[in-house]
Amino acid sequence: MERFTKNRLFVWLVYLILGLISIYLLLLIKPLIVSIYIFLKAVFAPFVIAMIISYVLNPIVTILHERKVPRTIAVLLIYAVFCAVITVLLVNLIPMFINQVQELNRHVPELSMRAQNIVTDINNTSFLPESIRSGLNKSLVHIEKKLSESLFNFVNNIGSMVNAIFITFIIPFLAFYILKDFDVFERTVITYVPKSHRKNTVRLLKDIDTALGSYIRGQFLVCVIVGVLAYFGYLLIGMPYALLLASIVAITNVIPYLGPFFGAAPALLMASTVSLKMVILVAIINTLCQILEGNVISPQVVGRTLHMHPLSIIFALLVGGEIAGIVGMILAVPIFAACKVIIQHMFAYYVRRKII
Repeated sequence: MERFTKNRLFVWLVYLILGLISIYLLLLIKPLIVSIYIFLKAVFAPFVIAMIISYVLNPIVTILHERKVPRTIAVLLIYAVFCAVITVLLVNLIPMFINQVQELNRHVPELSMRAQNIVTDINNTSFLPESIRSGLNKSLVHIEKKLSESLFNFVNNIGSMVNAIFITFIIPFLAFYILKDFDVFERTVITYVPKSHRKNTVRLLKDIDTALGSYIRGQFLVCVIVGVLAYFGYLLIGMPYALLLASIVAITNVIPYLGPFFGAAPALLMASTVSLKMVILVAIINTLCQILEGNVISPQVVGRTLHMHPLSIIFALLVGGEIAGIVGMILAVPIFAACKVIIQHMFAYYVRRKII
């Protein structure tokens, strides 16, 4: 038996068999895991969002606190300014946004017919097989149906809207209490760490904060700037539903590398129902936005703070997208960067122990 245990091939074979058995068992209990995941996502999503907001705003609260302003008053001041700005924006933008969504829903059949006519013209002037032409027409009908259903559900699904509004009202209260007692939470977490590891833990948390802090805060600002640039660009060329499409550009811009393509796709699809000239103009607007974002805005606002290889970022995006869709892709890079810092600290700790 000892001869087998010392054989590396045998040991690796045992590990492989155990891994396959583990995967098989996980697949058997997959429905249970999915149910638990959905429940935990519903319960903890407001807390996670509140923690992200608190993390972003904490430096401002800390600056005010250092100038002899109590943390509670500092948080309330930030909330007052934030609420005033959001109220002004919402009063002006929400009616416009809803009108554009409803107008888009009304015009989907017309837009679909235009797109179908374009495809028909392409079919009539090309040598595409009949099966491909039929497939294109069926795809257009399917896209029209899905888009109409999605927009109808978005506007008319009262239950989901009420739930979303309820969560939206909860999040500011959660963020308020987290911000108010942010330093208390930090100290509480440290007290649960054994004294022998506290120094390393504090250093680890500081390195994670350094890696993520400027990236997360800067990324929010970059998305807003890119969204505003796209909105004014779409207005300039007379693009329909400029606010709606620019909002998509702003939200998807937070996804590295792939985000600009996701953001430009709906605008290009919409432009294709107007004219070829509009498609070219939309492509130029999105290209200019990304050139400015990549060469001017991001280096100035965010900087190269994560020090991650592009392949690592794309891998993190694929994993995040598979686990949690668009939200997973948005959170993938910060989480991956934090894991990278943790692994580096663990590796350095064990190397130090071996040397000592």
